[in-house]
Amino acid sequence: MHHDDLQLLSAVPRLRRYARALVRNREDADDLVQDTLERAWAKSSLWRGVADMRSWLFGIMHNLHADGVRRPRLATVAMDDGTAEVPVAPTHGDRLAVLDLQAAIALLPAEQKEILLLVALEDMAYADIAATLGIPMGTVMSRLSRGRERLRALMEGRAEPVHLKVVK
Repeated sequence: MHHDDLQLLSAVPRLRRYARALVRNREDADDLVQDTLERAWAKSSLWRGVADMRSWLFGIMHNLHADGVRRPRLATVAMDDGTAEVPVAPTHGDRLAVLDLQAAIALLPAEQKEILLLVALEDMAYADIAATLGIPMGTVMSRLSRGRERLRALMEGRAEPVHLKVVK
């Protein structure tokens, strides 16, 4: 197996984790990962020029996700007798907190959510995120800051973040 093939395969678990956090639906996340890998494989002739395979793959995924968000699609529900989900009340406070956090992250604007997830889940450096998303590093930092504050406000039950006034 070639070195680039190994780099591509080693990125799959991280791509799956990020996709699941991004779209919050296992099937859609798996589709996003598959589309990302398919696009990367179709552009395999470019691999030699790619300095950071992980960053390149996340860039592809970001673009595919952004395209999918812009393009409305028909919502469907699988109708299979064996897969009916019965709501079950959580039994632990931690489970509730995780669900609250997931719900709060889902409420963030897409541009803030993407950056927050790349920092928190993927531990990507700001410069790598900027290169991956094709935006200035200052934009990464401001979106991250706004996303963190919005997330904090949502978790505390506030509708809007608190804006502190600078007093001289």
